[in-house]
Amino acid sequence: MKVQLQEQTMRLRLDEAELAQLLAGESVENLTRFGGNGGWGTAVSLHGGDQAVLLDGGTYCRLVLPREAVDGLAGRLPCRDGLGFALYLDDGTTLQLQFDVDVRDSVRQRGVSRRSSTESPV
Repeated sequence: MKVQLQEQTMRLRLDEAELAQLLAGESVENLTRFGGNGGWGTAVSLHGGDQAVLLDGGTYCRLVLPREAVDGLAGRLPCRDGLGFALYLDDGTTLQLQFDVDVRDSVRQRGVSRRSSTESPV
């Protein structure tokens, strides 16, 4: 899992193997150690609700995403359009979460999907 942070925006990008792990009901985790006991981690899992949820913050960020939305994304891969969520935080701020599956990895794993002539180009 690749994690990108900038101000109040977080982007998570999984590869196909990590997406399969997530869809199988497992968590996908990333931990970066800064030496000693310090570090920062991110974990992603799915739930049956319709909103993304931030369960923990600080040095370990646990995000729970709606299964139905992630299933929908998996069904249209490979694609560049991921999922966007707004997480409303305790201090009144918002964290914008972008969840993507690596399009290059999807093309390698699934091949290129052909759009029908009725679909508009992106």
